[in-house]
Amino acid sequence: MILQEYRNYLMIERRMSPNTVASYCHDVEAFLKSDGLDPSSVTSSDIESYLGSIDVSKRSSARILSALRNFFDWCVQEGETKENPAALVDSPKLGKYLPAVLSVEEVSAIMDSVDLKSSTGKRDRAILEVLYGCGLRVSEAASLRISKINFEEGFVDVIGKGDKQRLVPLGEMAADAIKAYLEDRPVPYSRAQENILFLNKFGKSLSRVSIFNLVKKQAMIAGIQKEISPHTFRHSFATHLIENGADLRIVQEMLGHESILTTEIYTHIDSSTWHKAVLEHHPRR
Repeated sequence: MILQEYRNYLMIERRMSPNTVASYCHDVEAFLKSDGLDPSSVTSSDIESYLGSIDVSKRSSARILSALRNFFDWCVQEGETKENPAALVDSPKLGKYLPAVLSVEEVSAIMDSVDLKSSTGKRDRAILEVLYGCGLRVSEAASLRISKINFEEGFVDVIGKGDKQRLVPLGEMAADAIKAYLEDRPVPYSRAQENILFLNKFGKSLSRVSIFNLVKKQAMIAGIQKEISPHTFRHSFATHLIENGADLRIVQEMLGHESILTTEIYTHIDSSTWHKAVLEHHPRR
C-alpha cells in the first residue's frame, strides 16, 4: 500500500518519467523485502548492511541509496517516519564516468553499414541519424512524434525527462533520412501509433530494447570493436560539438541537462582541443 502511494507521488507530484518511477520503486521494494522491513523501523545500519550484502557496482549502490533517500524523505513528509535513516549513510566514492566515444569516421561507418534497400533499413538509418544528429536519448527517439518534426524550420520538438520540452535543431542528413523512411513507413497498427515516427514491421511502436539491438547489430556489421549503446551516439554528438567549438551552454540546452556539470561529464574534450583553445584565447597569449 505504502509503495503504491509513493509511486503515485513520484508520478503525479514529482512528474518523474515512467522509467525513473519504476527504477525507484524497484529499488525500494527490494530493500524492504530483503528482511521484511517496515519503513517506520528502518535504521541507518539496516541500509548500510543491505548495501554491503548485495553484489552490485559502486554506481548501482549509489543509485539504490539515492532511491532510498528519496523514499524516506517522502516518508518523513507523510509522517510515516520521524527522520530519514538514509541521510546518514555515506555514498560510495565514484570516479568520473566517461562512456565510449565514437570518432566521426566510426559514426559514418555505422551509418553506411545500413542496407537502405528495405523499409526497415531506411528506418534504422533514420533512427541512427536522429540519435547522433540530434543527441536524443533512446526513450526520446522511440517516442518521437511526426507532428513534432518541423522540416521547414529544421527543428524537432522533444519531450524529455520529467516531460520537459526542448527544441533541437534537425540537421540535413537526419532530415533526409527521416523523409526517406516516411515514404516506406509501415501502416500504423492502430490510431495510437499514427503519430509515432518509428514503427516495427507490424506498425507498432518500437521498444527501447529494439533500438539497443539495432545499434549493436549495425556496430558489429561496421566492424566497430567498442562496447556501444544508443547513448554512445548522444555522447559522441556532444563531444564532437564541443571539439568543433560549440559553447557548453548550447550543448547543455540541446541535451536537456538541468545542470551544466552533467554536460561537462558527458562532453569531455581531448587534450589537444582544449590546449589549443586555451592558448588561442589566453589574455596574455
